[in-house]
Amino acid sequence: MKLTSLRIITQDIKKSVGFYEKAMNATGHWYTEDFAELSTSTITIAIGSTRTMKMFSEGLTAFSGTKSTIIEFMVKDVDTEYERIKLITSDIIQEPTTMPWGNRSLLFCDPDGNMINFFTPVSAEAIQKFD
Repeated sequence: MKLTSLRIITQDIKKSVGFYEKAMNATGHWYTEDFAELSTSTITIAIGSTRTMKMFSEGLTAFSGTKSTIIEFMVKDVDTEYERIKLITSDIIQEPTTMPWGNRSLLFCDPDGNMINFFTPVSAEAIQKFD
């Protein structure tokens, strides 16, 4: 089994795609007005409007962000990324902080309230884990 993407459902797809383009430094590839993808070498973030959920079931159209899932990106330098991210969102949950498990972490939300973690391994053990 291979995880190929993470899909986010949003009420304002243009706003969400624009946010992720800035956050990921990636360009969205639009397939329809209701579906776009942004890819890096390790993950694809798919973004669909709530209208796409009607294809699965009429009862799946009310969506809002979740605080039970965190979308995580490993970055070279969390502190540098923080300076950039705070220019595109004021919804910062945690400024760069070194966590007990050895990652330096920045936690913020996308326009829909989904949590995003940018992290950099800083302890010897964390660095080794990702080498």
